[in-house]
Amino acid sequence: MSRRLLITVSVLLFSVCAASAQAPSPEALTTAKSLVTTMKLPDQYKPLLPGILLGLRRELTQDRPEIERDYDSMKPTIEAAFTPYYAAMLNDVAAVYAGNFSVAEMKDMEIFFKQPAGQKYLEKASAVTQQVSQVTQSASRKAAEELRARLSQALREKGHKL
Repeated sequence: MSRRLLITVSVLLFSVCAASAQAPSPEALTTAKSLVTTMKLPDQYKPLLPGILLGLRRELTQDRPEIERDYDSMKPTIEAAFTPYYAAMLNDVAAVYAGNFSVAEMKDMEIFFKQPAGQKYLEKASAVTQQVSQVTQSASRKAAEELRARLSQALREKGHKL
């Protein structure tokens, strides 16, 4: 009986913790929204719409000029329809930050991103991330080739045919 009670209490405690982890405080959300704005994330996400529209244009118009003209004339309406999704996406991004960082940490990050070094980081982050990704992919590929050669040789030495 006590084991059952322990399991029940554990499940309830887990549920409460999970619920509180999913619902950041209003202060955390407000701070996170400010941080998201300081980090210029809304500016980074605005180019998503033209990409979405371009993909939909190809799919829906099927390279038919008469449909393309009508599709292009509907862009303002389509852009207006995207606004609630864009706003919800920014709120969800803020909730992610609020769920992963304390209010104090987010305020510290916002202070950093308002400074020249933080602004430079924001300007260069995408290019730096891409460069780092290329370096790690190259290093991984080279390591895999070397390890494959060594492992193949060791397996051959053990009498295996590869």
